[in-house]
Order: sequence, then C-alpha cells, then structure tokens
Amino acid sequence: MFMNSNRLEEKRAIVTGGGSGIGRAIARRFLAEGAQVAVLDLDSEGAEETISGVAKGLAKSVDVTDQPAMVATVQSVVDAFGKLDIIVCNAGIAHIGDLGSTSPEDMDKLFAVNVKGVYNAMHAAIPHFKAHGGGVILNMGSVASSIGIPDRFAYSMTKGAVYSMTQSVACDYLEDNIRCNSIAPGRVHTPFVDAFIAKNYPDNQEEMFAKLAASQPIGRMGRPDEIASLAVYLCSDEASFITGTDYPIDGGFLSVKP
Repeated sequence: MFMNSNRLEEKRAIVTGGGSGIGRAIARRFLAEGAQVAVLDLDSEGAEETISGVAKGLAKSVDVTDQPAMVATVQSVVDAFGKLDIIVCNAGIAHIGDLGSTSPEDMDKLFAVNVKGVYNAMHAAIPHFKAHGGGVILNMGSVASSIGIPDRFAYSMTKGAVYSMTQSVACDYLEDNIRCNSIAPGRVHTPFVDAFIAKNYPDNQEEMFAKLAASQPIGRMGRPDEIASLAVYLCSDEASFITGTDYPIDGGFLSVKP
C-alpha cells in the first residue's frame, strides 16, 4: 500500500497500455496522486475499467502502431486537458522464442508495437511539450535490455531499442526542458504471467509460478504497484535532475547473486 502525497497535482498525463497490468497500476497511482490521466489502450473496455469512477480520468482506444491515430489521439487529450505534462510509453507485447524459432512475422509485430509504438507516442507528445515549456517521458523497458534471457530474442531486441531511444531523446531535448527516462522491471506478477503459465504449464501451474518467482533473488515477483511507485517519482518534480537513465526494478535480478 502507499500514502498519497499529491506529487502529481495539476499534472496532465497519458499512459499507453493503461488498460491492464503495470500500465493500469501506473494510471491509477497517477490519479491517486492528483493527476489528470488519459488511458490509451487498444482494449477500450480495459481502458474504461482503469478509470472507472474517477472524474479526472479519460479513456481512449487507439493502436500505438498507427502514427496518425496516435497524433490525433494525443491532440484530443490535450484539447480535453488543456496541456500535456507527462507521457508514459508502456504499451507492449511479449514473445517467447530464440533466434531459430522467431519468424519474420514475429519480428515485425514485436518491432511495430514495442519499438515503433514507443516512437509514435513520443513523436506525438514532443510538440506539445515544446509548446508548453517542457514535459516528462517515461518509457517501459526491461531487464532484458541489459542481460541475456533464454527464449527472449525478439523481445530483448525491442527493449534494447527502448533503452537507446530513451538516451537519445534525453540528449536531444535538454534545451526544451523535456526529461526522458526508462524503467526496467524484472518479472512482475500481472495477468500476462498467469495466462502464460496456464497456457504453457496447465498441469503444474503452482510449481512453475514458484520457479518463476524464485528466479528473482529477492524471492518473489514484483507487484505492479511497486513499478507504479517508481513511475510516480520519476515523473514528479522531485526527479527534476534525472534524465537519460534506465532504472532497474528487479528484485536484484541484474546484480545480486544469491
């Protein structure tokens, strides 16, 4: 649980992929911290559920791979909120497979969503940030951008690109008062994890869940609300001296050897 401190009071934010999992946790935490939040998701029902019962919430159905649609959607959010202060580029998909089992179609789909989707979101937001004196971009990366993980060939490629884009944007827009950082979660317990285990290990789900949890040195998977707490800090004025940095939040996965 967390104590609300209104750290995002009077901020206007967009969260892509906010209809479930980590994105939903971030959107709801931003709302609890006083921000106006637009949840963008291909799943319109999920987006609506995220903001259900919240006056400061806005739900939009959009495909992040469609740049004209993203530009128009971000403009509609700015029209509704008056300006834009924060965009969290969280929308993404996973993929299981090594080099040999990854098809050209797999590569194209992963690139379209996880790389081009982040590019499209940032591309749509940057002009509004520049017009209003600055803003904050937070991209959702992964520990897979920093270390080899079995059967994550295409996924790791996309998250490495997110990390590189984060650094590049941070460098290019310093004079525009635009900060850009990324978060690199380890394994987080979301509906995706449960669905993955149910699909691939239907006969020993509890055993596989325990095995995946134990792969984090701290002894468990992360929680979406823990990722959201870091997102609040990085998007708040408290982090005004931070840009171009990737933040692992992984239960010691990258650095601790149990």
